[in-house]
Amino acid sequence: MGKLALTLACGGYDRTQALMDGTVAIEGVDLNYLRIEPPGEIFWRQVRHDEFDVSELTMSAYIIGLSRGDDRFVAIPVFPLRLFRHAFIWVRDDAGIITPTDLREKRIAIPEYHMTAMLYIRGMLQHDYGVLPEEIDWYRTRVERVELNLSPKIRISDAQSANWEEMLARGQLDGTMGTRAPRAAGSDSPGVRRLFSEVRDVEADYYRRTGIFPIMHVVAMKREIYERNRWVAKALLDAFEASKAHAYARMRDVSGIYSLPWLSVEQDRTRAIFGADPYPYGLEPNRTTLEAATQYSYEQGLSARKVSVEEMFARETVDVFVEH
Repeated sequence: MGKLALTLACGGYDRTQALMDGTVAIEGVDLNYLRIEPPGEIFWRQVRHDEFDVSELTMSAYIIGLSRGDDRFVAIPVFPLRLFRHAFIWVRDDAGIITPTDLREKRIAIPEYHMTAMLYIRGMLQHDYGVLPEEIDWYRTRVERVELNLSPKIRISDAQSANWEEMLARGQLDGTMGTRAPRAAGSDSPGVRRLFSEVRDVEADYYRRTGIFPIMHVVAMKREIYERNRWVAKALLDAFEASKAHAYARMRDVSGIYSLPWLSVEQDRTRAIFGADPYPYGLEPNRTTLEAATQYSYEQGLSARKVSVEEMFARETVDVFVEH
């Protein structure tokens, strides 16, 4: 019997490099790894057109789909991208925003309302600072990849036809949140700065207090492939684990390959906060973060119901699976 041919669409992370170049193989699988960046292209093509057998997928869209009965995909607890998001809140110096509570009634540009980065930012603002999503005026700069059914209390203006970077520079917007720094962050006065100046300390404290290291993306396969080949879920998880271990070993053992002069010091600082594996896979090591994501999705009106973390993943890849 031949190997199962699978096409995987994913970014080019150091943790997946060994899969991408064939150093690590997936048992029983003939893998075609498509490196596609930015990941938004993968999400659009998969959520809207079902193009890939397996793909990196936005966590928020996946949770929303499950809550609405969309079971086209089944995930494995592999998380290609995780990022704290305090660093991605930028405000104008002259907008009167000193603390997060000053964001109330401000005009904030965002890429998409449903996206995972915004899910965690809104959750952090609400649970840490008491700032509710309906207290901010949101200016959306892209078309949503999923249909939304939000409360009328949420104020969203579509700004796809405008240049939001110029609006921010002119003072028509007070700030931006999302996935990248605005161009105005490097311009002359009036400047645009991060809301949290000592952002590393703030994010480390956030992790110590909450146990949340935001998960942006999961790996999910078409359910029809999974149902015909139940073994493939665990095979994928094992291969992603092996690829990550290879990346860690290379980073530890081969000096000078990264353009980071203090890499070894940074590794020590990271281990002091996260332990040996800052990017763990599996359900249980990530339960706190996953529970936060499903809670935020429901309380922000994105999900039709509260999704349980167990139902998100193939039963062969979790420690405990609850039947639904």
